[in-house]
Amino acid sequence: MSRKLRVAVVGAGPAGVYAADILTKNEDVDATVDLIDRDPTPFGLIRYGVAPDHPRIKEIVKALKRVMANPDIRFFGNVAFGDDIKLEDLRQFYDAVVFATGARRDRELDIPGIDLDGSYGAADFVYWYDGHPDVARDWDFQPHAKEVAVLGVGNVGLDVSRILAKTAEELLVTEIPENVYEGLKKNATTDVHVFARRGPAQVKFTPMELRELSHSPNIDVIVHPEGFEFDEGSMEALKAAKSQKLVVDVLTKYLATEPSGAPHRIHIHFCQSPVEVLGEDGRVVGLRTEITELDGTGNVRGTGEFKDWPIQAVYRAIGYYSDVLAGLPFDAAAGVVPNDGGHAIDLDGSPIPGVYVTGWIKRGPVGLIGHTKSDAAQTIGMLVDDIDALEAPEHAEPEAFDRYLDSRGLEYTTWEGWEKLDAHELGLGDAHETERERVKVVPREDMVRIARA
Repeated sequence: MSRKLRVAVVGAGPAGVYAADILTKNEDVDATVDLIDRDPTPFGLIRYGVAPDHPRIKEIVKALKRVMANPDIRFFGNVAFGDDIKLEDLRQFYDAVVFATGARRDRELDIPGIDLDGSYGAADFVYWYDGHPDVARDWDFQPHAKEVAVLGVGNVGLDVSRILAKTAEELLVTEIPENVYEGLKKNATTDVHVFARRGPAQVKFTPMELRELSHSPNIDVIVHPEGFEFDEGSMEALKAAKSQKLVVDVLTKYLATEPSGAPHRIHIHFCQSPVEVLGEDGRVVGLRTEITELDGTGNVRGTGEFKDWPIQAVYRAIGYYSDVLAGLPFDAAAGVVPNDGGHAIDLDGSPIPGVYVTGWIKRGPVGLIGHTKSDAAQTIGMLVDDIDALEAPEHAEPEAFDRYLDSRGLEYTTWEGWEKLDAHELGLGDAHETERERVKVVPREDMVRIARA
């Protein structure tokens, strides 16, 4: 290609940033990338999906910042695909469009009572304590809700459990906004019950996340022996994955440890499948589970025996789900844009010219950061292979897209604007009476105002 390749990446989380990095570093291509995100800030779930007491995981932001310093990569925040801009608009300015929009909302759980007052999606709670601008400022902590259920045994379930079990004062040293600190002071939770449908060899925790549960002096981690069993399939899984064996080792240590008498407890229950949220006067008063048993392959079957738990709130953490993207087909069962590993696929089974997907919108909400990078490399490899077939945009100069956004009256943010907001939040942390790295700004209008000042 004799001219610069112009590519738009919709979604500025890790998947989008890695795609931009891999493309602009490809020695066979002269390319520039514009990252476009509905949030005023970059980094996606690293900013709004990682618990605030996980500073080590947030170290990934430093690596992403180094990528964004590349002059061939630009950032346009506060621009919502489907609302502010559509695919046909982007085609005017770019040779190709890569969607890296991730998965932002909770997967549904179809059991009776799941819509009762006091039943929540984990993603909504995560967005609240991470200060996302599009959720309510207050959380519905009820003074009677002392025993809480968390459904799901992935890292998000552990994050939610840990935040519910910790005190507001413990979390004050993190980057939580003031409204979150004030809200957490109203949290009456003393016991968090985490329910797993299967056994300890099938949980999706990572060892580090599981070990961190016990780092708080205010929390006892109690692993209950019922359902703590291994069949042949479980043993094969432990042989195949070292990380899974480490998880079981941590769980075994918790199982053998006597509670210290800490004021808060996180209980982990195995082989308990939620079948109904129990209600009274429209509110959650309990959870009914069916006791399951391993079937020899690592899967479970129901026993027909049920148990009721006195629970006053339920948080479902059974996975994220992607939003439908305007103008693109969507596989509702898998929660992804149909694709062949990189190309978006139309309803007739053919690739959509110049349209690609990467990250969770491509493969579903599974895997860690390392999977995201290899996933992006696969997609960008396909894009590079297609380069001679890509149709040139009508307006190829970078400034044309800026002018278009200006003509629409969109108050978009830039990388330079993010650096202003970043410095502002760090300054709020420095000025706080307690030692804090930063304090997040929550209202969208405030973030945009600071970034565009």
